[in-house]
Amino acid sequence: MKIRLRYFAQLREALGTADEAIETQATDVAGLREQLMARGGAYAEALAPGRAVRCALNQQLCHWDTPLVPESEVAFFPPVTGG
Repeated sequence: MKIRLRYFAQLREALGTADEAIETQATDVAGLREQLMARGGAYAEALAPGRAVRCALNQQLCHWDTPLVPESEVAFFPPVTGG
């Protein structure tokens, strides 16, 4: 299925792109993250387990086990804190 990816803040800087469209066989957001990490390099480092990364599906915060649907937009971003 085709998915639109969006990267924000430090992830955008580390990966050198704000968005991209990819084909994936992943069934959930965690599987998509694993697919991206398998690219190696900056993707493996920026999205590594233990890194503080949040996700959203179609502009709604979601959990890693959230199922993907065709033509979805998945965003990855660091946690946001306020003061």
